[in-house]
Amino acid sequence: MSDGWILVTGAAGFIGSHLCEALLEQGWRVRGLDAFTEFYDPTRKRDNLREAMGHPGFALVEDDLLHVDLGATLDGVTAIVHLAGEPGVSTSWGPSFRRYVERNVMATQRLLEAAAHSGTVQRLVYASSSSVYGGEAEALIARAEPRPYSPYGVSKLAAETLVGAYAVGHGLSTVSLRYFSVYGPRQRPDMAAHRFIESLLDGRPLTVFGDGSQVRDFTYVGDIVAATVRSLTADLPPAAVLDVASGRPTAVSTLIGCLNELLGVAGAAVQQCEERRGDVPRTEGNIAITQQRLGWAATTDLRAGLQRQVEWHTALRRRREPDDLALLPAVGA
Repeated sequence: MSDGWILVTGAAGFIGSHLCEALLEQGWRVRGLDAFTEFYDPTRKRDNLREAMGHPGFALVEDDLLHVDLGATLDGVTAIVHLAGEPGVSTSWGPSFRRYVERNVMATQRLLEAAAHSGTVQRLVYASSSSVYGGEAEALIARAEPRPYSPYGVSKLAAETLVGAYAVGHGLSTVSLRYFSVYGPRQRPDMAAHRFIESLLDGRPLTVFGDGSQVRDFTYVGDIVAATVRSLTADLPPAAVLDVASGRPTAVSTLIGCLNELLGVAGAAVQQCEERRGDVPRTEGNIAITQQRLGWAATTDLRAGLQRQVEWHTALRRRREPDDLALLPAVGA
């Protein structure tokens, strides 16, 4: 597959930009597709791609997966990593669910249809989510049938099911990776670690939804990328579905405590808010099968991963400082 192109959808996003860099470092040619939607500042996403854009093996297609000419986009493509989609549990309720159906389900079906008839695509990797599970810890550990608690989870599960259907119905080699609570540099602004770090750097109270006892299987973005790269060439059964998690579930309160230590804050103020609809008390990935199938395991412990994320936040602030100073009035004006 390395003789052709790998298409990465959502290439400018948190995970996508890291994945593009990793693939390029390993000698792959990468065609990145991104619509630069307004879920968060598109300039931040463009900044994510700074390194990839300077690489001769990278090409960017700036378009929407719902409308792009997939014939041209898949020309010479031998593998796809489909990361693009509409994120967010709390924002998926009500009328906005239509957007989740379009961007998570319809766009995925359109890509699958094109891939199945391309004649060149040998594998499609789909980025699913732990949100496809419900809230019962026992169900997660036992790998019971998914039962999403949010419209977002429903849309991700629907797309994951389509991926499996195309594997069976069209013979397309696919794998769905259920990512668990990804954190690290370039994390989206709406995600917990990002919000907490920014609040700590500003000296503001941390906004916590619930009492902080919720448990998440926080997984460092570098480990997520490593599993994703391996899934491109691993010997896997048709329509494989794998959890990608650290295997070390941690309470949100512990995450906050770790960030306090890293930033030298003695017990930051916490503002507790009502739990958001769709949030679950615990997530915990079952990684035994993933380790066996991919020969992979998460190697980054939480403190080390958070340290790298803190360094990214502080570096980003330093880069912004000249622009901020330029907005100040001149002395004596």
